[in-house]
Amino acid sequence: MADGVLSPGVNLEAFSQAIAAIQALRSSVTRVFDCLKDGMRNKETLEGREKGFVAAFQESLHSVSRDLSELERLSNLVGKPSENHPLHNSGLLSLDPVQDKTPLYSQLLQAYKWSNKLQYHAGLASGLLNQQSLKRSANQMGVSAKRRPKAQPTTLVLPPQYVDDVISRIDRMFPEMSIQLSRPNGTSAMLLVTLGKVLKVIVVMRSLFIDRTIVKGYHENVYTEDGKLDIWSKSNYQVFQKVTDHATTALLHYQLPQMPDVVVRSFMTWLRSYIKLFQAPCQRCGKFLQDGLPPTWRDFRTLEAFHDTCRQ
Repeated sequence: MADGVLSPGVNLEAFSQAIAAIQALRSSVTRVFDCLKDGMRNKETLEGREKGFVAAFQESLHSVSRDLSELERLSNLVGKPSENHPLHNSGLLSLDPVQDKTPLYSQLLQAYKWSNKLQYHAGLASGLLNQQSLKRSANQMGVSAKRRPKAQPTTLVLPPQYVDDVISRIDRMFPEMSIQLSRPNGTSAMLLVTLGKVLKVIVVMRSLFIDRTIVKGYHENVYTEDGKLDIWSKSNYQVFQKVTDHATTALLHYQLPQMPDVVVRSFMTWLRSYIKLFQAPCQRCGKFLQDGLPPTWRDFRTLEAFHDTCRQ
């Protein structure tokens, strides 16, 4: 029996005999249950039926005991597989009695084989790629990088006098809008825009690029305790909080880095459309109020008024 070997430490012939012994044991157990199922019959007297049943049952149990002993003997001859099993304790999954419903162990074996094959092919591909010399060497890339012209910065640093002139021209364009310019932190400009008696807007600028806007009511305080413009506190009214959100969206819409003065003028034109915030009806539903709020959205192209839900 030592001639056939399945793997190191496993006897192939004893392994096949053990499979046959398992089948014989299952047959013996089946006969035991068949004997219990049939019970006492085919005998004329009660005593005869009892003796026949006991004899048949004892014979079936002896067959089970005999087959079980044979299987234990063959299991000792089969031997143990190699201890260097790559899946370690996952082999215990094969003992699951519902293997047909949850074939975890077979799937795990398949995944492990696929992983090993993938690792093998990846190693071969890496070796082949390392043998090939790339056309672009490090020196060539260095030369091309030196010849490549440097990218021009997109941020325009404009003199403060030019910014003041642009803001002054915009202030003269809209009589109902007053703009106060201040520079509390160096060259960066801060604007306080008062639109009629409707609202006030704090505009934080970096050169001629608008960074942040805060919209508040006309009677709300826009200064901090030390007398500076409050660029962090939101309005106490929901309507002006909505307008602040729309103004932030407008900043993202009006973008033209090459002509920042046009961007500021377009934004101020859009902001001026809020002069009739509480007077203009919605252009879609025709109502002045919806959920207690007036039309807070202004179209970027036509400057028409819409409720926040009607503009969709």
